[in-house]
Amino acid sequence: MATWRNWAGEQRCAPHAIERPRSEAELVEVVGRAADQGLGVRAVGSGHSFTDAACTDGVMVSLARMGAVLEADPASGLVRVQGGIVLGELALALAARGLALENQGDIDAQTISGAVSTATHGTGTGFVNLSGQLSALRLVTAAGEAVEVSEDDDPRAFRAARVAVGSLGVISELTLRCVPAFRIHRIDEPRPLAEVLAALEELADAHDHFEFFAFPYTDTALTLTSTRTEEPARPRDGRGAWIEEELVYNGVFGALTRLGRAFPTLVPSLNRLVTRMSSGSEQLDSSHRIYAHDRRVRFTEMEYGIPRQAAAIAIERVMDLVERRRLPVGFPIEVRFVAPDDALLSPSYERPTCYIAVHMTAGVEFESFFRAVEEIMREYGGRPHWGKRHYRTAADLAPAYPEWGAFQAVRARLDPTGVFTNDYAARVLGPVTR
Repeated sequence: MATWRNWAGEQRCAPHAIERPRSEAELVEVVGRAADQGLGVRAVGSGHSFTDAACTDGVMVSLARMGAVLEADPASGLVRVQGGIVLGELALALAARGLALENQGDIDAQTISGAVSTATHGTGTGFVNLSGQLSALRLVTAAGEAVEVSEDDDPRAFRAARVAVGSLGVISELTLRCVPAFRIHRIDEPRPLAEVLAALEELADAHDHFEFFAFPYTDTALTLTSTRTEEPARPRDGRGAWIEEELVYNGVFGALTRLGRAFPTLVPSLNRLVTRMSSGSEQLDSSHRIYAHDRRVRFTEMEYGIPRQAAAIAIERVMDLVERRRLPVGFPIEVRFVAPDDALLSPSYERPTCYIAVHMTAGVEFESFFRAVEEIMREYGGRPHWGKRHYRTAADLAPAYPEWGAFQAVRARLDPTGVFTNDYAARVLGPVTR
């Protein structure tokens, strides 16, 4: 029997079968056959979710062989792709056509369908998450048919399907609203954390993209400010890129996290060392080269979206929590900003959002820390990132989403027998109710 595990290596399952269709027609056949046999179906992309969202005892559908760009219209910016295309490959294909994603996150190893389905995002108060960049999608449903879902044809289903964590069907194709290719000028610099928190909303609004990293046990924040520009690109030379990506991000930092895992009492000193090593840097390049980084240091993560106005106090409380309990948190707290959108289960649904992410090195106990952070975030009406760890259930998630009932109605219509329900979906979305 085949087995599967996610990128972090912490979620494992042994599906009845793992199917790898090459086309929508094959995907329809796979889903229909599984439904006829009474088997559950879950789609899997690159395995970058930290939850058990993809795990199943039934049929796991990998979209790894469905990664093509099907149509691209540079004039309108509409690009139709298969659901299994990886973000990094999509970015290159768009660039070759003079196009780009409006915004994206700092990891581009996810498939587009997985990133959309979990409301994966970048940063920028004027930009929505990836699901908000869709104009239509095609969904293979429990009835064993492929249906087109868009704002024009079925607006309620479209708003539900954009962020559904695989619970409405398998996304075979997506139509993206892309923009003309552009460049970004990014400046990274360490700044006093207190100064950043005092001016947090102003900093977020003053730049196209703003984010920062705050290391526990230090008083320093590493800020990343990015501005879209018409200036010619100034790519880093190969040596400079290697030093930053391989030596610093993956080599030195990886070694320090392993040292902290072996000797937890050293973590405060190691964090202070990292901030002392941090120096300013500057990049000006095509957007996709600025957004994404190759992250190979293994970790697990929780991320919450909270109202922007609560960001500074929530961050202070997380930093205080770590130091008060002397927790060995060697990864920085990551802070980003996203515009509101209208996907029914988006953590940014109808509110300007600050995302606060906490990480722990792979192999280090994380649950006590994550649960404590989650309690802080819940006090501010926090909604969990669907691709990251959390401990919420349907009963207490429902009040956090004004359109929860509308989503459940679409779910009951498209998957009345729960073909796409697994342990994760049952826990966080509840049973299918008709």
